[in-house]
Amino acid sequence: MPLVQVLLVLIVVGVLLWLVNTYVPMAGSIKSILNAVVVIVVVIWLLNVFGLMENITRLRVGK
Repeated sequence: MPLVQVLLVLIVVGVLLWLVNTYVPMAGSIKSILNAVVVIVVVIWLLNVFGLMENITRLRVGK
């Protein structure tokens, strides 16, 4: 995936999250949970885009 496309997706996600946080009335705790979920999903997506997710899934803990 080209870097420009990744940046465009990040900008769109950021603007959508800002719009939701600004204009949709909801409790502060729900906004915090929504922000955390979006950040986690974006980080996982970025790891997958850059090919690092495959290395993480091969890690073994214990025997």
